[in-house]
Amino acid sequence: MHIWVDADACPVALRDLLFRAAERTRTPTTLVANAYLRLPPSAWINSIQVEQGFDVADRYIISKIQSGDLVITQDVPLAAQAIDRGAKALNHRGELLTSTNIGDRLATRNLLQDLRDAGLAQSSQNALSLRDRQLFASELERQLRPSS
Repeated sequence: MHIWVDADACPVALRDLLFRAAERTRTPTTLVANAYLRLPPSAWINSIQVEQGFDVADRYIISKIQSGDLVITQDVPLAAQAIDRGAKALNHRGELLTSTNIGDRLATRNLLQDLRDAGLAQSSQNALSLRDRQLFASELERQLRPSS
């Protein structure tokens, strides 16, 4: 398994959890962003800086993922593409996105985007809560646990 992080929007608190988990479990982890990222020294953690542009990091991740990898993202279309390629996707609030639930998430995302584009809804994203971080850490641990 390789962890791929859509790092442009990944909260620092979650990055820290990812860094600790990557070290502890010796799981290769790559953060992909369009800006320089400061990383701890580690043989298991690296970053790729892609050029500026819409979905450039997403396209890079999709070009590299393999079946069984884990993608950390809040981007539902990226999660859907990852799942289509056999990877798993975990959002910032600790929800594992799967082939079972991604269709509903994608439809909801598209509906809300249409409403925002029509001026009928505003974009709102609540700050990451302590509970969100706990759920994320718990699901990350579950995904990194060796299969029995």
